[in-house]
Amino acid sequence: MSIRLASLVFGLALTGTVSAHDYPTTDRVEFVLECMRNNGGDYQYLYKCACAIDAIAKDMPYDTYVESSAIVRYQGMGGERSGVFRDPEGMKDAAKRYRTLRADAFKQCGIEKKP
Repeated sequence: MSIRLASLVFGLALTGTVSAHDYPTTDRVEFVLECMRNNGGDYQYLYKCACAIDAIAKDMPYDTYVESSAIVRYQGMGGERSGVFRDPEGMKDAAKRYRTLRADAFKQCGIEKKP
């Protein structure tokens, strides 16, 4: 990613709409960059992915977002160690809530591909 594009992402995050839950700029930027990468790196996804993290932030407190997104990420790992993220009901519920919220945000913002 170019420095110019990264600067634009940071600028958008800093001047974006204030949501119900305040997320650190770095976390918003990481979400947008990962979302763009997962969608082929197309520039059009800059705004769509920024829209998605804003929608998530509106409905989920930051601490819950951090925990839930980590659970989803680690559930995909193989082996016994990741079982702690896959097996407990609380983990399953947190992951399901995050996936549903993320899918709704992606749909609302025009992102068709899976994250």
